[in-house]
Amino acid sequence: MRDLELALKAAADPTRTRILKLLEAGPLCVCQVQATLGLAPSTISKHLAVLKLAGLVEDRRDGKWIRYRLAETSRNPHGSALLGLLRGGLQRDTRIRDDRQRLREVKAIPMDRLCSLPASRVPQPAAARSSVRTRSRSRA
Repeated sequence: MRDLELALKAAADPTRTRILKLLEAGPLCVCQVQATLGLAPSTISKHLAVLKLAGLVEDRRDGKWIRYRLAETSRNPHGSALLGLLRGGLQRDTRIRDDRQRLREVKAIPMDRLCSLPASRVPQPAAARSSVRTRSRSRA
């Protein structure tokens, strides 16, 4: 019962669900996920740690980067079923579609360049840029 609860709680968070949906496209490093979602690296790392603890993602060192991917064989007996359920869902969700489009843009940036940028210089998702513009216009 504890394994099921762990997997469900991990996937229930909207940001972690978005990360899982991004990882459907293949392994990603923290800086790629961060640039796609527009969140701080520490926030992304915490979410990835929860997903790893729940047995939904695995990590592997690749040179100086750690790449995360969906768990192929989860140590959590409910992990594979939950990931299968997510794979078939949310295809029409606009946020997931926007994330996938943004991920394509982020993957076009060489990892050496993307991962060496300070967090303040990482290109932000279009949604984040437009909300900043909207807030600054409303203050004027």
